[in-house]
Amino acid sequence: MQFDSFSSFIAMGGYGMYVWSSMLVTFIGLGALAIEAKWVRRTLKREAQAQQARAQRIQRAKRASTQ
Repeated sequence: MQFDSFSSFIAMGGYGMYVWSSMLVTFIGLGALAIEAKWVRRTLKREAQAQQARAQRIQRAKRASTQ
C-alpha cells in the first residue's frame, strides 16, 4: 500500500485511530513487560544473594561448632 502524503499515511485509509491506538497500546504493554522483567530479575538476584549469604553463615557456624 502506497500513500500520497504523510497525512494520508497517518489517516491509514480511515482506520488511523484504530491503527495508531493499537500501536500505542502494544508499545505500552511491551514497555511494561520489559520493566516488570527487570524488576523481577533484580528481586530474584537479591534473594539468591541473601540465600547464598545465609548458606555461608550456616556453613561457618557448623565449622566453628566442630572445632
